[in-house]
Amino acid sequence: MEIRIDFDSDEALYMQLRNQIIYGIATRRYREGDSLPSVRQLAETVGINMHTVNKAYAVLREDGLLRLGRRTGAVIAVNIDTLKAMEELRDELRLIAARGFCKGISRDTIHQMIDDIYSDFE
Repeated sequence: MEIRIDFDSDEALYMQLRNQIIYGIATRRYREGDSLPSVRQLAETVGINMHTVNKAYAVLREDGLLRLGRRTGAVIAVNIDTLKAMEELRDELRLIAARGFCKGISRDTIHQMIDDIYSDFE
């Protein structure tokens, strides 16, 4: 598992870890049913505290992307709650679109940006 943490970033370490795992899922480096390293193993590999990894895994579970079990550990589980994820994504996109609208960014430009981003994952 390749994770890069920027210790000089203002972004919280657990969010950096969470985001990198999400990008890994989106780019198919991690697939449904794949096991992630144990909290201890990932903390040692990346050089961060185990509590930080625990928090990232917990947020990913809340996001509906991970299943956590005592025996199985952290397992990619993308399809847990698709409808809930779509509602949350719609809310996030609504805010992003509103910010773009306020800055005078056109609908076509936003669509093109989304298409460009999606092409990174295909």
